[in-house]
Amino acid sequence: MSAPVADRPATRRIAERTRAARLIRESIGLLSSKWSVDVLLALGDGTRRYHELLEDLAPISEKVLTQTLRAMERDGLVIRRVHAEVPPRVEYALSPLGATMAPPLKALGTWSLAHGKRVEEARGRFDARMQSRTAA
Repeated sequence: MSAPVADRPATRRIAERTRAARLIRESIGLLSSKWSVDVLLALGDGTRRYHELLEDLAPISEKVLTQTLRAMERDGLVIRRVHAEVPPRVEYALSPLGATMAPPLKALGTWSLAHGKRVEEARGRFDARMQSRTAA
């Protein structure tokens, strides 16, 4: 009698790979907005007030910064603290979860520094090949 489909090593491997791919896509999705990496890096230097972030991340607009911070707060990456003062003082900081993004971002940055030129060269070769095909 053969093993049930779910017990087959290949089926299990495919299920694990599919789950891993989904989790990776979801993790990348946390950083998919144009400014989220910039915000994470800025807050990696410590707690910041809204207008400090706005200045540091220029040319980001107030609307986009607000949307980015809200999305990151929703995802649990950023903590928003409102101090009961007049006018109210609002500060943003990385949450403990957000702080765990530092090592993967550093690894990605290191990879980009090491291989970015090769990617640019590959793109250049590809684009030149595509242009020669359309010109023919």
